[in-house]
Amino acid sequence: MSPAVEATALSKSHGSVRVLDSLDLRVAEGTVFALLGPNGAGKTTTVRILATLTRPGSGHARVAGHDIVTERSRVRRAISLTGQYAAVDETQTGAENLRTAARLSGLPRRAAARRAAELLERFRLAEAGDRLVRTYSGGMRRRLDLAAGLVRDPGTTRVMFLDEPTTGLDPRSRQELWDAVRELSAAGTTVFLTTQYLEEADRLADDITVLGAGRTLATGTPAALKSRYAEHRLDLVARDREAHLRLTSAASAVTTGSVTATPDALSLGVPTDGSAAHVRALLDVLDPERRDVDRFTLHTATLDDVFLALTDTTALPVNDKEPSRV
Repeated sequence: MSPAVEATALSKSHGSVRVLDSLDLRVAEGTVFALLGPNGAGKTTTVRILATLTRPGSGHARVAGHDIVTERSRVRRAISLTGQYAAVDETQTGAENLRTAARLSGLPRRAAARRAAELLERFRLAEAGDRLVRTYSGGMRRRLDLAAGLVRDPGTTRVMFLDEPTTGLDPRSRQELWDAVRELSAAGTTVFLTTQYLEEADRLADDITVLGAGRTLATGTPAALKSRYAEHRLDLVARDREAHLRLTSAASAVTTGSVTATPDALSLGVPTDGSAAHVRALLDVLDPERRDVDRFTLHTATLDDVFLALTDTTALPVNDKEPSRV
């Protein structure tokens, strides 16, 4: 099966600034793929290139089996794109915006009206559907914009690009979008997602690529990335300074991982595999008399840890030329 999105040595520069630097991507059909990275890493530029809005400086890419340069019209017929900021017509009602988007995407008049009504209901905009969009709140406009990106039949839209789609949404609206993404993926649509919310990527993505200064820093499933670049940690607080010294010495002797000690706070971080058996064993070895540890907590590895480990801002240059929106 050919990938839904495939890029090889994709590069882009703005003047002397290298926004993308030989980026390789491979996204399987029917999956949710998340592209992560700090501001200026090249995420929006990548989406713009793959969605045929910007030509690459060099390299090649295919989306839905079509070359993004020589087959732009075929790519555009196979994709949908929702950018970072709401792009809705304030002079129309919410329902009119969706009907217009549906008609432009090729749906017949009745089907367009039916699809608009379905999406207004899904995104809790049914009661406001006949109001002009200029009267909508910021969150309502964002929900309407996201709904417009979903007007096409999932069977027609092979790849959907969502560039930071939940920015500014309340928790309920964010959950509704997550549900919509899962439905799209289950129906066979490939979802290409950029996000600043790492929990979002962890919950939705089958695979993740982390960018830094236009370069690929890591690729893998959420579980694989957490296993490779982050670690579970047993955080201890000692009863006093002498206890802290004993715990630090014992921890250094029994672990091959990095031990983080903060004497002023009487705290200590010790690597663990996160299992109950290993935590119990560590406590027994570090404090056999049960007198040195005042309290402890287990820190579970998260994508936040992966992100921070991979995108150390002191080690990466900043691209300030990347477009801020799609």
